[in-house]
Amino acid sequence: MAGGPSTVALAVAVSRAGGMGFLASGYGRAAKMREEVRAVKSAISAPFGVNLFMPARRDFDTAAVAQYLERLAAEEQRYGVNLGDPRNDDDHWQAFLGALVDERPPVASFTFGCPAAVEMTRLREQGIEVWVTVTDPGEAMIAQQRGADAVIVQGAEAGGHRGGFSDQDDAEPLALVPLLRLTRSRCELPLIAAGGICDGEGLAAALCAGASAAQMGSAFMLADEAATHPAHRSLLSTNAPTGLTRAFSGRQARGIVNRFQSTYTAAAPAAYPQIHYATSPLRAAARNAGDADGFNLWAGQAHALAQSRPAAEIVRTVAGDAIAATAQAARRLSQNASGSGMHQRSPDVVSGGSDARNDERPEQ
Repeated sequence: MAGGPSTVALAVAVSRAGGMGFLASGYGRAAKMREEVRAVKSAISAPFGVNLFMPARRDFDTAAVAQYLERLAAEEQRYGVNLGDPRNDDDHWQAFLGALVDERPPVASFTFGCPAAVEMTRLREQGIEVWVTVTDPGEAMIAQQRGADAVIVQGAEAGGHRGGFSDQDDAEPLALVPLLRLTRSRCELPLIAAGGICDGEGLAAALCAGASAAQMGSAFMLADEAATHPAHRSLLSTNAPTGLTRAFSGRQARGIVNRFQSTYTAAAPAAYPQIHYATSPLRAAARNAGDADGFNLWAGQAHALAQSRPAAEIVRTVAGDAIAATAQAARRLSQNASGSGMHQRSPDVVSGGSDARNDERPEQ
């Protein structure tokens, strides 16, 4: 939720309601993060967290970046602004790390990579839990070996940037449930599920699949306390399709498909943060103009389930619905196991995929 929707008010409201609010400090500055952490601490004593982007550590194709920027000349004319400097820097990583140590939020989570073991130790010595976003079981094992307290298991359904360590095109991203099960089979850390969870039933499914908790983003994009742009808000509760793109930042991210995403996804190279910095003025101009076709509309695949209401109501509703959904599932399993009025096999487990013929029924 970096880049606008995340606010101090949202983090405070979620934590007060019994969840754990997070400040999204990616794209920001260490000084602003300090202010926001202090503001949350002054408002509540409940746990909360801060999320940060790890610095990019990859080579990039300079020629491909230059060619892509040439294609964006039409957008410069459309919005009357020049492209930004496609610089490659560490986004003031050491300043952020120092601010975390000084301000000591209860939890610090990291996206786009895993802090070094010495960095994790430095944070944990200050009483800060370290959570790391992973997109495959191998990344979870690296986080565990370096001393992480938990891993955020991000499925392909998730909105916003893919948070894993690498940013490759040759691997099909895993959906949340298989990713949870595969990670649980290898990793002993608590798993925090992320991706496509917008209601209580989704939360219940993630918990049943092995998660200890769930991280929800799109579900809070329409909250009263979120600073989501009005043009973005107007599309979140619709059935607008989402897709993965590098067009806005140079790194794969899921958003509601708009004109910019449709036009430039195929041409955008893997070059974060260079493309992010280059397109920043375009996106800002589109936001100022209220043009939803010109800036990133990050959203998960289940964004249509998001509701406009206070964040505390969202937390309470999701929690209550998850309890009810879990109880209902337990009753169904109990009824099936007893064989009451049913075949001896469980109807909840059916063999055959979508290509199975009607006459190829499972044995009874």
